[in-house]
Amino acid sequence: MKIIKRSPLLLVMAALALVLLTQSYSDASASLEFLQPYDPNRPSLAEMPDPPPGSLAADPAVWVVRAYFSDPAMVTLVAPRWEPWEVNYEEGYLVVEVDQAGMQYLQAAGFRVEIDKKLTYLINRPAVLLPDQTEGIPGYACYRTVEETFLTAEEIVAAYPNLAAWLDTGDSWEKITPGGSAGYDMWVLRLTNSLTSGSKPKLFVMSSVHAREYAPAELSTRFAEYLVSHYDTDPDVTYLLDYFEIHLLLMANPDGRKKAESGLAWRKNTNNNFCSNTNSRGIDLNRNFEFAWGCCSGSSGYACDETYRGPSPASEPEVQAIQNYVSSIFPDWRADDLNSPASADAAGVFLDVHSYGRLVLWPWGFTSSLAPNSTALQTLGRKFAYFNAYTAEQSIFLYPTDGTTDDFAYGELGLPAYTFELGTAFFQDCSSFKNIILPTNLPALLYAAKAAQAPYQIPAGPDAGDIQVLPPSVGLGQSVLVQASLDDRRVSGGEPTQNISSAEFSIDLPTWVSGAITHTLGASDGAFDAKIETVQAFLDTTGLTHGRHTVFVRGRDASGSYGPVSAHFFYVIDPAIAPYLYGYTRDASSNSPLNAFVQAGDFTTRTDPLTGFYEVYLLEGEYTLTASAPDYAPEIVAGALLENGQSVRQDFYLLPACALFNDDVESGAGSWDAGGSWAISTESANSPTHAWSDSPGAPYGNFLNVSLTSPPLDLSAASSTQLSFWHTYDLENGYDYGFVEYSTDGGTSWETAGTYNGAGQTSWSQVTLPLPALDGAANARIRFRLYSDGSVTADGWHVDDIQVIAGHPSCFTPLAPAANFTSTSPVLAGQPLQFTNLSTGTNPLAYLWDFGDNTGTSIDFEPVYTYPLPGTYTVTLTVSNTLGSAAYLQPVQVEPFLPTSFVYLGEIYIIAPSR
Repeated sequence: MKIIKRSPLLLVMAALALVLLTQSYSDASASLEFLQPYDPNRPSLAEMPDPPPGSLAADPAVWVVRAYFSDPAMVTLVAPRWEPWEVNYEEGYLVVEVDQAGMQYLQAAGFRVEIDKKLTYLINRPAVLLPDQTEGIPGYACYRTVEETFLTAEEIVAAYPNLAAWLDTGDSWEKITPGGSAGYDMWVLRLTNSLTSGSKPKLFVMSSVHAREYAPAELSTRFAEYLVSHYDTDPDVTYLLDYFEIHLLLMANPDGRKKAESGLAWRKNTNNNFCSNTNSRGIDLNRNFEFAWGCCSGSSGYACDETYRGPSPASEPEVQAIQNYVSSIFPDWRADDLNSPASADAAGVFLDVHSYGRLVLWPWGFTSSLAPNSTALQTLGRKFAYFNAYTAEQSIFLYPTDGTTDDFAYGELGLPAYTFELGTAFFQDCSSFKNIILPTNLPALLYAAKAAQAPYQIPAGPDAGDIQVLPPSVGLGQSVLVQASLDDRRVSGGEPTQNISSAEFSIDLPTWVSGAITHTLGASDGAFDAKIETVQAFLDTTGLTHGRHTVFVRGRDASGSYGPVSAHFFYVIDPAIAPYLYGYTRDASSNSPLNAFVQAGDFTTRTDPLTGFYEVYLLEGEYTLTASAPDYAPEIVAGALLENGQSVRQDFYLLPACALFNDDVESGAGSWDAGGSWAISTESANSPTHAWSDSPGAPYGNFLNVSLTSPPLDLSAASSTQLSFWHTYDLENGYDYGFVEYSTDGGTSWETAGTYNGAGQTSWSQVTLPLPALDGAANARIRFRLYSDGSVTADGWHVDDIQVIAGHPSCFTPLAPAANFTSTSPVLAGQPLQFTNLSTGTNPLAYLWDFGDNTGTSIDFEPVYTYPLPGTYTVTLTVSNTLGSAAYLQPVQVEPFLPTSFVYLGEIYIIAPSR
């Protein structure tokens, strides 16, 4: 164990806190009525309105309360005994779960206490399966049980044996207890490509060490599923699994988690040797780690408290398993004292994922002293917060903790160690998990894996993204253009940022791996003088093999810091055998050529803006082809099979996109269904004077679930539907939400497209949400739904300039045809003449070619014709559609084919054309 230096000030505060805690708790003997809030205008607890019928017992076993404090130091009184669910220093309250005696203690200690009825209901309600629920935790189908989580891991290993291993690292308390129930093994899912050798940086993620926290284990499990399912198709994921190891302890407290799955608010493990045979038994595993164990009033020595640290450091088998495993996969990067920093070259990252609080925390938690690597820890923490939009801070500034996971990982091994506090509830609803927690934290986890290469250095450097290799496939020896964007600003808080100073790339080996050959990327605008730069360089493919290759890009900023490496695939092909895809991309309304992108799997190319022509060589296989252009609905062709030696033509005709529904809120409510307090207001608008508001002229109310619903929309002929609107919002952070939802069946069922939460978003901003599920829906609707809990309210949600945009025949006026073409004239007699059709007009168009030799005609779009005899021929193209027809005439020249003759000059024959 390392030597611990304790802060004298903190020890004094802690001693005072413990004295007050003991005295106040022993003196608290008042009835529940004594706990009424100090505000005399509010009713007592007994007089407060009842919750919905049957939703809350008259005398629940535990209460969840908001305890308002007048001095931040009061938080220290509570944290050693009950870990607060939430601490809000700005508004001066904490949320905590207590029994009746605990409520009395809080009041005696000077807190103003208010019951949170919703959370009290949730924590006391029994576990009940949802209708038709066959898997997941009762009432929460999106969260897998312990057994289902382990089964998923086993299925991953079976499906991806070269990428995954399922490792038994120890036992839970119940498994080692004679005569106890079966218990569980402490399984770790290790993900890496076992076919790539060498020492690899490691990311270790443990989750749900506190049993009642549902979301963490599911996030880690879905992270594992994402990695293995995107290997070999996503270049960044492929890079991570080839060159890194990711270790996931999916269930850090399986015994306790099983208790929590029954609906209990179980936090600790199930050790029955202390506070036996009660639902308060067990050890808080996140106060039982040996580093700084019990040192600093950051845990409790009372066995029935939530934060009971156990009888001795690392007394619990779960903690022993975690400590032993982490110590076995990471070297010790730090000396055994509190003041020595870990090596700047340290590799590896440690994450402990919890809920809730929307926080990113780092050491120390037991002292207010800064950790020796505090600057680098802060930088990486703020980088994580960029992705998940959480508050990033040192742990101690929330409240003191000791014997915790991240202090152990950093204190013992020098690892950059973090706690993520996910979301806004232990029993987080599935909608919030799927729509908010998962999409915001998955990028944070991916970044953590990348940063593990050099976590005390990389986060200070710029991120590389938007990598392109153009063209995506070339013949051997041809050059490609490597492009990327570098951004040094992707960090939250007041983190300093710098201009980009340089960039480099390598092929097939990451830039930091021994043996990699790096090449310089230059600034596209000629100078590195900004915090965001586009960089580029040409690469000669001579010497590469046929097949797929990976380009690795990283940037450096003016502070000298390299950012993480990002990867992108490109291909060197043999044009003699590779499938050849070509064609034209045109406006469906006018047949005019489009400046568009055409994508086939990993291959993306751009059309010639003058002709709309594109071409690309591919690898043999089946592809989904997509053509896209600004202001047009993309066209998708699925199941295109391309074989070696084959040329395939695929033309695209893109429909112009327009607003099929448009409301600037200046002409009244129309056919909107405005529920609850939704109404049109002039207090704030994007353009010009009116907008919808959930609560015109006042804050929104408590316990609201009110919607503004559009009229039915006929989108049966629509493609690439999207919703656009402008909005502002001021909602209680973490508790009140605005949801954008859509329905394909007229409002019978709804799906979430967007979720908004947070205070002070008072500047109007535009949002565009893709809604492909509405393509072809004859009875579609969209709605804006406000949800609030029973506490703080604010100004609310304002919505304006609402549009449903899609590609649709009504978006253009049919155009009569205009014929035009070019050709490869002149040609020699007997040689093929190629025609390029430049006609315009709304499809379907019919084409009739007359080649002017009284013999040849064609109805092809772009025919090839061979004239056997020389001469000048007038070619006529007639183009027709339902609006009429048009003709275009153009002469072509066919020259005589001249045989060669042989001229003898002494010993030399010269081949010359005859004249």
